This record gives sequence, structure tokens and C-alpha cells, in this order.
Amino acid sequence: MVEGKDFVPYVPAEKTIPEFTLEAIILGVILTIIFAAANVYLGLYAGMTVCASIPAAVISMGVLKGVLRRGTILENNIAQTVGSAGESLAAGIIFTIPALVIVGAWNDFPYWPIMLVSLLGGLLGIFFMIPLRHAFIVEEKELIYPEGVACDKVLEVGDKGGAGIKYVFSALALGALFKFFVSGVKIVKGTVEGAVGAARGVFYFGSDMSVALIGVGYIVGLNIGLLVFIGGAIAWLVGIPIYSYLHASEFVGIAPVDIAWRVWSTQIRYMGVGAMLVGGIWSIMSARHGIVTGFKKAVTGFKGGGKAVKIKRTDADLPMNYVMLAIIPVVIAIFILYYWVIGTASISLVATLTMIVAGFFFVAVSSYVVGLVGSSNNPVSGMTICTVLFASALLLAFGMTGMVGLIAAMMVAAVVCIASCTAGDVSQDLKTGYLVGATPWRQQLGQMIGVAAPGFIMAPILSLLLKGYGFMSATGTEVVGGPPGQTLAGALKAPQASMFAALTDMMFTGKPLPWNMFFIGAIAAVLVIIVDLILKSKKSPFRMYVMPVAVGIYLPLTLGVPIFVGGIINSIVRRIARKSGAAAEEESNHRGVLAASGLIAGEAVMGIGIAGIVVAGVFLPTIIESNIVSLAIIALMIAFLIYVALKGKKA
Repeated sequence: MVEGKDFVPYVPAEKTIPEFTLEAIILGVILTIIFAAANVYLGLYAGMTVCASIPAAVISMGVLKGVLRRGTILENNIAQTVGSAGESLAAGIIFTIPALVIVGAWNDFPYWPIMLVSLLGGLLGIFFMIPLRHAFIVEEKELIYPEGVACDKVLEVGDKGGAGIKYVFSALALGALFKFFVSGVKIVKGTVEGAVGAARGVFYFGSDMSVALIGVGYIVGLNIGLLVFIGGAIAWLVGIPIYSYLHASEFVGIAPVDIAWRVWSTQIRYMGVGAMLVGGIWSIMSARHGIVTGFKKAVTGFKGGGKAVKIKRTDADLPMNYVMLAIIPVVIAIFILYYWVIGTASISLVATLTMIVAGFFFVAVSSYVVGLVGSSNNPVSGMTICTVLFASALLLAFGMTGMVGLIAAMMVAAVVCIASCTAGDVSQDLKTGYLVGATPWRQQLGQMIGVAAPGFIMAPILSLLLKGYGFMSATGTEVVGGPPGQTLAGALKAPQASMFAALTDMMFTGKPLPWNMFFIGAIAAVLVIIVDLILKSKKSPFRMYVMPVAVGIYLPLTLGVPIFVGGIINSIVRRIARKSGAAAEEESNHRGVLAASGLIAGEAVMGIGIAGIVVAGVFLPTIIESNIVSLAIIALMIAFLIYVALKGKKA
């Protein structure tokens, strides 16, 4: 289906079929809660979330068409629109809110503040994106919205008889079983690692035993997986050996593995902070022309929203005057929320005004960037860093220091981050809707339901994971929360949240930050950008995007390795399938994505279940923990993924 002057969607505008039905909404609500919970775990574990649109669409078709023997393509689209919203909400929450626990501002996750920040941030992202829809989705042909287009293909194939739900659920079961082997009865080691001391330096290598991370790597592909690994190599295979060599006298009598983790947590990972800041700024600069265009069109959309114009069903947004009226109580509610949490009216007002400016700007940025590079490559971390720094500088200028200023800055960042993530997801879903012939205002209502439903379970899930696993501290040297005796290796790394905790703690309480590492990371990011510009000029199929490299520097190497392995598997599968033609390659990749999504969801859901078992005080025995057994079992999971992708039936 080619877009253009004479473009006709899959369901023409003049045709009316069931769309916004009760069955589709109920199914979407169930899916959005499941994907939100799974991505909360995945994001705190690995610092990455994955787009839920395609698995939501496949499950929707399996239930509506396969089980209920009904369901139109537009019903399935509404179900996936509602169902995928939870992933974006989870991303916005886990990048920011846990920072308040990590720095000690909160001891746990209070229910109502988190529910409200989830709901209000999500709604704001939807409202701010609505006036951008026609400009970005319909008019801007350079914005391809890859996940939105892919989901459209899935829905159209499903409408003609394909499904693939069995791949999702079989992989989900295997992913859950694997996680039970890791964190339940401990047949599989969580991490296989080792380090040696040589020439006064320490050399470390290791990998988490995680099918979820392999699934993430498969979905993002070899290019991004390799970039994350390159970032990890810069930190762990270059930075740590050099630093441990130069400061060898500080580590006398300490085991090499412990030295590697100590150097990374207290020094090297701050290179990733500098790199992410540069990457975020560069991402904004790279999209500056589109952002300016989008910003102008957004303002124009708000100004001209009240005109009564007869438009086609497939181009009917929620009326702009209604949107403007809805934004006002949301902003007022955010001010009240800030005042409730912060306790000072003046700080709350400054925080609210900062949130409005940053939120509207970064919603436009996010909606534009995901159209170019996809939601998986959306530099939300960089945008949120910029928001944290902007809000912190403004609050400090007003004399707001200490824990109150820190809380204010993080609450601003939380709403902006949630709004930006939600806007990216809305954009992809609206692109899918444009292609299949959905009614935009119905999708926009569906998105509101999709962000509202999981908001009610965010605080309990976060609290459960805090008590069941604990989070790595801002310094990376201890565990915040968790069961008695929890080790750093067993805690959730919460990469972005711990980074924001370190930044704001330093800015508002005066604690030292290793600025030398910060600047080294910034310089490394500049070099990566230069290399990418050279590759771009040569029209190379391989690119050196700076944000995945920056994230890789900040992540433990043990997380980057399985992501890289997943990317390698994706590349191998594509090469083999390509021999049978482009259609076979596309179908094979589609099956692989479904199986990878199932592995991710299965491990994540079981991870939450294990946390509940730990909190309940139920004892699970350790049967065996062996490197060989661990590698053998994960090899079987990889074999399953490859088999489904290459040998499975048409999905």
C-alpha cells in the first residue's frame, strides 16, 4: 500500500464497520495492564522497553477472530491501540520515579501520587500530540513511523487469515519457565561472569542469562544491539582496565570481579551520563527543522481548532476546542499534585510552568523523532536529562535547594518523560490507524483508556519489585530495598533512575560527581557523532547512533551482551531466510519478533511473580547453579527462537 495523492486506506472513509466496541476495549485494557507490568520489570532490569503494538495486535486477532469468532480489523486496531499504551506509560515511570526512592526522598512508592502522575502525564502527552497528527502522520512523508507501518501489515495479514498467536503464547510460557529456573529454584545462574588481573589492570567479561534481553536484541536488530555492546566495551573492556591500572594501589586484596564492579559503579558509568546528555542534545539538534515545523503546526492547530469543518471519518480528530478545555484541568491537577508532594506553592508553580514548556516541546520532539527512527530508538533518556537539568537550573535560580528542590525537579521530569513516551506511542498507533482506515478520535479515546488503566497498578508493581529485588543505589555500591542479604548482582539496576538520582542528588545536595568521567563520556559521544556523520555521508547501511552507545556505556556489560546476541540471531535468521526471497525474509522476521515478544513478556511477568513470592516469605530451594547448565538451557531458548523464525508456519 503506497501513500500519496490518491491514497486509500484499507477500510475506506465512506465504509463503516464495528470499531470502538466493548470487546475490543476490555481486551485492550487487559493487554495494557499486562504490557505495562512486564515493561516496568524489563525497564528496571535492563533500562530498555520494547514496543507492544505488534504483540498486542497479534493477541487481539487471536482472541477476537480466533476465540470469539468475530472482530473487524478496526476492532483489532482499537484493541492494540489501548493495549500498547501501557508500555509507554511504564517507560516514562521507570525512567524517573524510582529515583525518588533511590535518593531517599521516599521510602516506598505512595499510591495516589504515582497513579496521578501516570494518568496526568499520559493524558498530557495525548492532548499535546493531537494537533500534530495531521501534520506529522498525513503530510510529512519523510516520517515513516516504522512500528506503526509494521503493525498495519500485521493487522492486514491477520484480517486475511494470518494470526501467529501460538508463537507469542508458546514463547511466553518458555520465557516464564526460564525465569523461574533463574530466580525461583535457581537451576540457571542469573549471571555468568569472570575477571582476571593482568599487568595491574582488571579485565572482566560476563553475561546475564536472560531470554528477555535476547528478545530485546532480536527486536531492535543487529545495528542497535552492536552499538549497545560497543558502549559496554568502551566502559568495561577499555575504561575499567585503564582505571584499575592507574589506581591499582586502591584495590589491593580485592577480587578482580569485585574490582571491576566497584570501578564501574563509582567511576566509569558516569561516562554514560555525559554521553547521554550529548546524545540527547544532538538528537534534538538533528531534528530541529522538523521540530520547529511541528511546533508551529501544533500552535496553529490549537488556535484554529474551534472551526466547524466537514471532514472525512478517517481524518476526524477530537475537536480542538475540547482538547484545549481538557488541558486546563489536567494542568491544574498537576499543580495540585506538585503542591501535595512538594508542600510549597511557589515551587509547585515554578515546577508546573516548567513542565508545560518542556512537556509541549518534548512531545513535539518525540512525535517527530519516532517517525524517523522508531520508538525503540526514541532518545527519551536524553530528553529527560535535558528536562532534569533545565528544571534543576530554574529551581536553583529561585533558591530552591535540598530535598524539596530535588523532588520538584524529578516530578517535572516524570510528567515530561511520561508525556513524551506516550506521544511517541500515540504517533505510531495513529500511523497504523491512518493506514488501516481507523477513526482518529476513537483511537485517541482508546489511548486515554490505555494510559488510565495501568496507572492504577503502577505503584503496587514498583513496590513489589522494590521489596522483592531492591534497586542499585545512585553510587552503585549498595542495594536500596530488597530482601535481607540481597546482593548488587541480584538487584534491579534501574539504569536511568539511578542516573537521574545521582544527577539531582549532586545538584541539590552538593554531593560530588566524578566530573572527569562525565567529560570523557561527552567527548566519546562527540567522536561517535562524527563517525556517524561520516557513515551517513557514505550512505552506509550501518550507523553509529550515539544514544544506544551512550546507554551501553551506562549499562552493566552483562546486560549488553545478551542484547548483542539477540541482534546477531536476528541477522543470521534474515540472511538464511533471504535466500528464499524478500517475502520469506519478512515473514520469518515477523515470526521471530512474535516469539521474542513472548519471551520478553514471559520472563518479565514471572519476574514480578517471583518478587511476590519473595515478599510473601515463601522459601524456594536452590537446586543447582552451574555455568554449563545455564549456558545449555539458554542455548535451547535461542534454538527455539531460531526454529520459530525459520521453520514456523505462516504467521
